[in-house]
Amino acid sequence: MPFAMLMSKIGYKGTLILGLAVAGIGFIINSFGIQSAIAAQANVYVVFLASMCLVACGVVMLQNVANPYVMVLGSPEKGAFRMTLSQALNSVATTLAPLFITYVIIRGQAPTPSAVPGPFLGLGIFTLVICLILVFLKLPRIDEAKQAEDAGVHREYKSSVFKYPHVWLGALAIFMYMGVEIGVPSMLPYKFKAMPEYASNYASVATSFLAFYWGGMMVGRFVGAAILAKFQPRKLLSACLCLGALCIALSIILPGMIGIYAMLAAGLFHSVMWPLIFNLGLQELGPHTKAATGVINTGVIGAALLMPLMGSVVDAAGVIIATCCLFIFYAYILWFCNLGSKIGLSK
Repeated sequence: MPFAMLMSKIGYKGTLILGLAVAGIGFIINSFGIQSAIAAQANVYVVFLASMCLVACGVVMLQNVANPYVMVLGSPEKGAFRMTLSQALNSVATTLAPLFITYVIIRGQAPTPSAVPGPFLGLGIFTLVICLILVFLKLPRIDEAKQAEDAGVHREYKSSVFKYPHVWLGALAIFMYMGVEIGVPSMLPYKFKAMPEYASNYASVATSFLAFYWGGMMVGRFVGAAILAKFQPRKLLSACLCLGALCIALSIILPGMIGIYAMLAAGLFHSVMWPLIFNLGLQELGPHTKAATGVINTGVIGAALLMPLMGSVVDAAGVIIATCCLFIFYAYILWFCNLGSKIGLSK
């Protein structure tokens, strides 16, 4: 929320530049801080964690800029398409980054603190160079209310973003979505642990199979962007929710590796949920779009709260009951998609 208010003051470009600057400085502090901690034989982890909190602040600013900027940079009807395509490119980075770290940075070496400063210094310099380029790059200035007027849409806006129910319901939908997206990676190790042939090394096996899940999300976002050219966002989101729930149901019913692959296949349908939920939560907000993205982004706390809850359910009642929690998340998002996101709208 504070970053969304900041964005309202300094605009999209200003927040984008500031976010990159903060992240870049965090990376550089990380590099020199770890070098100093190693030399002084101090606690490296504390230094790393503190500097990464600074990086995280920069990333949050970028996230607050990216979603509404992509949403309003063009016609509202194509907003879901643009957001899904941008998330697809994000998934490419998510898929390639671990490979880059494994084969370019680590290159078979033992993962020790001394291996961190060099790559993080490189990341910091690269980020600050991009930041400097953006300072001199002319980006379109967007006035959401004026944009709607120019498109022939005459609408009276409420005095505050807090008076739009679909924004708050969208934040809760993102909260539930985090349970869906992170639920599969969280439950997968338990599934392998229950299989005798993998019981001794279930954690490493589960980690290797997660590449299929994240890769499926990448493919799903590119396919979803293409489908959105012809289908309405609500219809696509409803279909993906139902198919994702079907995959999870099959993972409970089917034995062994067949059930594992059914769970991993859910990633294909989870892929478009974030941008489509965001798109529905940012409808008809005009000048409140910037503030609304901050409200909706608070829903990511679901990843921190729902996973420990599901872990407690695993300990108390078993992995099958914990996996069934996903159906609660699916059900709420489906309600938001077809009913909750329409509350208070003009159409």
